[in-house]
Amino acid sequence: MSEPALLVVDDDDNNRFTLVQRLKREGYGDVALACDGREALALLAARPFDLVLLDVMMPELDGIGVLTAMKGDAALRHIPVIMISAVSDVDRVVRCIELGAEDYLQKPFNKVLLRARVGACLEKKRLRDQEQAHLAQIERQRGRLSELLHAILPAPAVSELEASGRVEPRRHPEVMVLFCDVVEFTAYCDAHAPETVLAHLQHLVVAFDDLAAEFNLEKIKTIGDAFMATGGLLVPNSESVLSGIACAFALIEAARAGPAGWELRCGLHVGPVVAGVVGRSKFSFDLWGDTVNVAARLAKIGEPGCVHLSEAAWRRVGSRCDVQAMGALPMRGKGVVPVYRCEAEAARHLHALATGRPTAPGG
Repeated sequence: MSEPALLVVDDDDNNRFTLVQRLKREGYGDVALACDGREALALLAARPFDLVLLDVMMPELDGIGVLTAMKGDAALRHIPVIMISAVSDVDRVVRCIELGAEDYLQKPFNKVLLRARVGACLEKKRLRDQEQAHLAQIERQRGRLSELLHAILPAPAVSELEASGRVEPRRHPEVMVLFCDVVEFTAYCDAHAPETVLAHLQHLVVAFDDLAAEFNLEKIKTIGDAFMATGGLLVPNSESVLSGIACAFALIEAARAGPAGWELRCGLHVGPVVAGVVGRSKFSFDLWGDTVNVAARLAKIGEPGCVHLSEAAWRRVGSRCDVQAMGALPMRGKGVVPVYRCEAEAARHLHALATGRPTAPGG
């Protein structure tokens, strides 16, 4: 623990000398001196102090003026001040106490009162500094917690969790669900070093995060080598299906251009879901319902490099995108269902529709 720094302010040489000597006998070695109020404020601006012993009566700028300036300065207002007064200065001392001075000492100085009042003020200052340090640490931890929550939960869910301590589970009547799955990822893992696999997967995950934000989608999670996003769940998106298709093709291009040169299969469905947060020590925001299952199974169908749509999703595309009917295909748990395919060239113009910005040349 560092030695406390004291500042003695008095225009009388004898008073300054006497007070400094007594403070040193009490064990306070770091004592600075000021002979008037202006010099005191200059010293306070130049270095930190733990306590100021301030004479009430001084020429030009008196103790009341110095105290008023200190209490009006955010950097100085928490430094405790003990007023030094003559017996006849009681009214001024009362005014100083009203302005925020901690205590006062009368001349001539009583060594017992000096020891008690200086010690009490320094202890109060020490406790306040300790409290401020703890509060700052709590704020840092709270900020770190918020960062971690934003890393695993959508922003609106984090806001609700921080405000109320929980995220209410809800049924959403119409949500676009997009799944993108890396083709032959298991074989790639078996053929490459773990560090390489993780680095290449991280490259794709970062691209997924950026593209989901660009197309106004909510990244929900990664599941092994699969990516799941939604549109119109927590953030309004009136063109969630178009956004999902455009995002899927942008991610397909990012995967091909990445260090692994992966191909993706993508599936997209729209319908009702139940969404909420599960977990106690490790939170997870997730979706449940048939819409999720259908989107995941559509990502397993057909050729890489395409986006496969359910009939419900196809109906929301309309004539704005050239979609090919693949006919009725078997789907686990659903029997035979109509499936539609959208290829990259047919959906190239969707970037502008989904983001309000034109596709980059060659993109």
